[in-house]
Amino acid sequence: MISIKTTRAAIGKWLIPLLCVGMLHAAYAADTTKTTNAKENVNEGESRAHSAGKSLIGAPAPGVKLTTIDGKHIDLAALRGKQPVYLKFWATWCVPCREQMPGFERIYKEDGKRIKVIAVNAGFSDNADAVREYKKKIPMSMPIVVDDGSLAGAFNVRVTPTHVLIDKDGRIAYIGHLEDDKFHAALARVMSGETVPVAARRSGAKPFQHAILKRGDVVKDLTVAPIGGASMPLATPGKPRALVFTAPWCESYLSQSRPEVAQACRRVRLESEQLAKKGNVEWLTIASGLWASEQDLLDYKKTNGFAMPLALDANGILFRTFNITKIPTVVLLDADNRIVQILGPNNVELDKAVQTLQRK
Repeated sequence: MISIKTTRAAIGKWLIPLLCVGMLHAAYAADTTKTTNAKENVNEGESRAHSAGKSLIGAPAPGVKLTTIDGKHIDLAALRGKQPVYLKFWATWCVPCREQMPGFERIYKEDGKRIKVIAVNAGFSDNADAVREYKKKIPMSMPIVVDDGSLAGAFNVRVTPTHVLIDKDGRIAYIGHLEDDKFHAALARVMSGETVPVAARRSGAKPFQHAILKRGDVVKDLTVAPIGGASMPLATPGKPRALVFTAPWCESYLSQSRPEVAQACRRVRLESEQLAKKGNVEWLTIASGLWASEQDLLDYKKTNGFAMPLALDANGILFRTFNITKIPTVVLLDADNRIVQILGPNNVELDKAVQTLQRK
């Protein structure tokens, strides 16, 4: 958990998305303490990336086919035995990603023949159009793919940026957050042809199995564990339910890089809290596991006086099942657990939609 004594200077520089409102504590420490905490913020990202990815080191990378924003196709399975791969997960709203981009571009230009370099936009509150606008300001010559959440899920991506290095045999050799000496040493090893030692190799994780749900589908066989509560079915027949998909850092972090999204997150939070008090619909807020932990949600809940049940989608299964790529998004289920409406960030008729839901 990031320190609440984080400085405004560090926030502006690193802008780590863990910055929920509770972290903007009024009491700031002396400059020497601030400098120390800034380093802690950076280390926090590396720690999260390492913890989430360590179980995958030595496992075969998914042999998927990717399509770039230019319509070109990349078959990762076809590269096995031929060339190592460097996947960098990033976002247009991510300040550390922007700071690392010149180095990423340099690696592609200088070493692109020795290793397949691919920029994987996480696709979280992002899209191909936003990427193209970004490219006008920040040079990016390498292939760019916009993820639908499945690739990030396969690599347990929990922070942006995340570096994934795959050796020439197609096994995951490194997962990290920083562009530091450790990363460059790992990069040099895979480019030299070094592979994951036989003793460290392991089987791959099971791929994402749930079908993607859409309007009209019935929700079943999904469970959720609200913070502080026991696991329960995501939907139970007999009463309508509203699922609010968001992130605890949306209102604070995105206030600078995506102000319109931050405003939408605040609007939906406040409106859903008021609607939940009426008691006619069961409400549940589901937070993305990107840059968030259970402690972050507890802080978010305490700071905002949040009364609604709140759950962390740590592995991203629920976000992928409902195909949620933008926050905030509200999914409305009728009394038969059928999806009757999906309201995105720009929809301002939540009250009206809930009234319609109650009449069904």
